[in-house]
Amino acid sequence: MADRIGKPHPLTEPGLWVQRIGGRVFPARSPALFLDRDGTINVDTDYPSDPAEIELRPQMLPAIAAANRAGIPVVIVTNQSGIARGYFGWSAFAAVNGRVLDLLRGQGVSVDMVLACAYHEAGVGPLAVADHPMRKPNPGMLIEAGRRLDLDLQLSLMVGDKLADTQAGQRAGLAQGWLVDGEAALQPGFVIRRLHDDHDLGGLLAAIDALGS
Repeated sequence: MADRIGKPHPLTEPGLWVQRIGGRVFPARSPALFLDRDGTINVDTDYPSDPAEIELRPQMLPAIAAANRAGIPVVIVTNQSGIARGYFGWSAFAAVNGRVLDLLRGQGVSVDMVLACAYHEAGVGPLAVADHPMRKPNPGMLIEAGRRLDLDLQLSLMVGDKLADTQAGQRAGLAQGWLVDGEAALQPGFVIRRLHDDHDLGGLLAAIDALGS
């Protein structure tokens, strides 16, 4: 598949987008900051498909900046069932994805990898897969990023706006995650921390800084 200017999409299979961004080299077994996209990095407009409608959530910018300063890879992992459902295609995703990355760069922060899963049980054709291992809450996207970037998943952090995000982190072997506008919870081997206000953000920033040191 290709976008509107003929550039091939970075699809490793029909429903999985894996895009390495930039050329930053990280030490072996680095931890990563994993981020959901819609509702976490940008305002969720319900199946975002128009780049003109993309608006960043400013709360996440300091976290990405902290990871950049600490030399920690920043990895977006996003479910995109709108593609499976036929609401839009990979070209629309590419345009929105590019807009998100451009807006982040405009704020002086950067992402190192984007993974997107389009599989869903309500999909059509090859994308109609129930409980695909790459779709959160399954850990496939995090594990794939870990393999490609040689990450220490246990030390990595997950931030999202849905329980499926933190569940994916837990299943990938992470020890903690932050839930945007959610509530804290303690689970076996995994801590969910809430991310509501500046105090909560301070805890996330401290965790990122600790990894960098």
